[in-house]
Amino acid sequence: MIEARELTKRYGDKTVVDRLSFTVKPGEVTGFLGPNGAGKSTTMRMIVGLDAPTAGSVTVNGRAYDRHPAPLCEIGTLLDAKSVHPGRSAFGHLMALAHTHGIPRRRVDEVIELAGLGSVAHKRVGAFSLGMGQRLGIAAALLGDPAVILLDEPVNGLDPEGVLWVRNLLSGLADEGRAVMLSSHLMSEMALIADHLVIIGRGRLLADTSLTDFTHQAGGGGVRVVSAEGMKLRDLLAAPGITISSSSHEELVVHGWAARDIGLIAARYGVPLEELTPQSVSLETAFMELTHDAVEYQSAPAGADRRAA
Repeated sequence: MIEARELTKRYGDKTVVDRLSFTVKPGEVTGFLGPNGAGKSTTMRMIVGLDAPTAGSVTVNGRAYDRHPAPLCEIGTLLDAKSVHPGRSAFGHLMALAHTHGIPRRRVDEVIELAGLGSVAHKRVGAFSLGMGQRLGIAAALLGDPAVILLDEPVNGLDPEGVLWVRNLLSGLADEGRAVMLSSHLMSEMALIADHLVIIGRGRLLADTSLTDFTHQAGGGGVRVVSAEGMKLRDLLAAPGITISSSSHEELVVHGWAARDIGLIAARYGVPLEELTPQSVSLETAFMELTHDAVEYQSAPAGADRRAA
């Protein structure tokens, strides 16, 4: 588990991370999101002791990272896949890490196989493609068989097969009860893998919620219902605090009832349903709406330069 409490980092008069509190729980993939300049990299560096907090604290499995006698066995990290000596082989790099923690050679062989690096294990890392470098970084993160995994942009440079491998790998690690923290700008991938979201902007917490709740709330929280007996169902659902709109006699958008409750009421009174869909938006759309005022650099609308000319 990762626990941040009032975590703050200042550089001179600039506050990069501002009283940030969140928890990355076992058994979940937590997506760590924010625009460029939001403070994500600084936060991740503080988690693993590369930057010292100005105030507040962050612990991994109940201790500060540097208080663990074998930190690689507590948290595996991928923050920069290029931070490997280019003259070393993949095997040599992993063995060097293993020696620092008394990790046996068989574990090195296991993560090489897991990451699909068997055919290039003894080649110089400097000749690796971006995707192969990412695989090596993930192998290094898993070397100590840690309970916590922290990855920054792990699918960067991977081909579709590699992206699917990472997706299944992280889901499997969470299913084993490990805490997984994943930072990425690829909203489509995050939408497929994350259980929980921690979203920051300008160093401050903007959202700490489940993926489902985040996209559902951004979509207005309504439920689209289609039934040949729409008007009958409308009467059955009418109640204080419930808002129902319709575009036809068969289509309703209901606010105030959960989809499950609507289904139960329809079944109780024999109303057939053709569709029962909670209204939500894409993670990308919800994220853009939430972080609009926290974006450090705003791009001009498409075609603005032509209009100005």
